[in-house]
Amino acid sequence: MQIWQPAYIGVGSNLADPAQQVRAAFERLADLPRTRRVAVSPLYGSRPLGPVAQPDFVNAAVGLLTQLSSGELFDQLRALETAFGRPRERQRWGPRVLDLDLLSYAQEQRADTHLTLPHPGIVARNFVLYPLGDIAPDLELPGLGRVTELKGRVTSEGLSLL
Repeated sequence: MQIWQPAYIGVGSNLADPAQQVRAAFERLADLPRTRRVAVSPLYGSRPLGPVAQPDFVNAAVGLLTQLSSGELFDQLRALETAFGRPRERQRWGPRVLDLDLLSYAQEQRADTHLTLPHPGIVARNFVLYPLGDIAPDLELPGLGRVTELKGRVTSEGLSLL
């Protein structure tokens, strides 16, 4: 029997009606095999990172319980991005119809060419920590700390609740 594991996904979009893209991703995440969607954060507007001029993002976080392994879940997320029209080759820090980041999976710590867990950008990204804090404030991210504490170290500058 497979054990149900908690996983948290960062969801973002800044193209093709971003709020609708994020909401559609919520529905598709609920349909993943051997997976249940258990929490959805409010939507946040945020400024893009990096040097590329582009529209603002809509970001959110989703909590799942899944029987998929972290690698299987990561592959499912990549397949969903492709289904939403994400090109295979894309510009780093560039605009995107859908971006799905596996933020954490159970208490797994992993760093290989395929996947890093917890996601390495969490601690510096308010557009991840604020939505994640809405659905999992007491989540302990292995090697990083508790979400509430991490959120307290970043400002809400550039974020707006939608």
